[in-house]
Amino acid sequence: MGQPWSAEYVVSQQLARQLINEQFPKLEVVHLQELGKGFDNTVFVVNDCYVFRFPRRAIAVDLLKTEIRILPQLVSYLPIQIPEPIFIGKPSDLYPWPFAGYRFVSGKAPTTLTNRARLKSIKPLARFLRALHHFPIQKAKEFSLAYDPLHRLNIAKRKQQLEAHMEQIKSMGLWNDYASLDIYVSSLRHINYENRKVLVHGDLHFRNLLVDDEGILSGVIDWGDVHIGHPAVDLAIVYSFLPPEGRALFYEVYGHVDDETKKLAQFRAIYTSVVLLLYSHDLGDIQMIKAAKESLKFALAG
Repeated sequence: MGQPWSAEYVVSQQLARQLINEQFPKLEVVHLQELGKGFDNTVFVVNDCYVFRFPRRAIAVDLLKTEIRILPQLVSYLPIQIPEPIFIGKPSDLYPWPFAGYRFVSGKAPTTLTNRARLKSIKPLARFLRALHHFPIQKAKEFSLAYDPLHRLNIAKRKQQLEAHMEQIKSMGLWNDYASLDIYVSSLRHINYENRKVLVHGDLHFRNLLVDDEGILSGVIDWGDVHIGHPAVDLAIVYSFLPPEGRALFYEVYGHVDDETKKLAQFRAIYTSVVLLLYSHDLGDIQMIKAAKESLKFALAG
């Protein structure tokens, strides 16, 4: 049985070049290089200026359309770099789905940061999320954004999935402190969360953050899961990316957050980190495995 991230359609480098050249001849593709593959998209850098994303799964098509609608509204609003869609590709005989090209967001993946380096990102991360979560909700609704269609914080539903994932990482020997994870999951109880509605990124974890040469947060990418939801969906990054000693300062800058929201954010961080651990193992990416383990260690702390 295939994994949830298994591709239905993979765009090769040759096909990407052909699609871009045919639909955007004025761009004049000189240099094209694959940047990576995610759950939903195959990504290429073009002329070191643009990033083109091609959906790998049918479910990703609507996600791409959503971020194309909302991102232009956020580029000048948020205090950090985010992708700006410039080229909107159409389905054709060569490729059945739309695709998009964005201005390149500079930075590198934060997969090898020390704890000390991570602490430098507390304030920019808090300011970014404070701004995003204060985006006018009525304006967000104008872009046909639904309320968390995947029920990301539904503990009753996600707990069963988490337990299944835990069995997988245990059987693969991917985690050396299974007891603490089991104790945490056994203690989970329902938390009501549907009374909060803000604009959220929806998929904040180490793979969607970029840092500058000093290791400080400089960009946030991959906005396909943007939606109206509970802030805990995004606040999960506080638990999976920042060392525990940095959380208090984060909330000083971000603003007050109640205990139930913090518990939901921790749950989301643990759930996402376990999934990323399985994903990185499936890819055979040693560096990503290490980063996912670090995220899970942070999330389980405190």
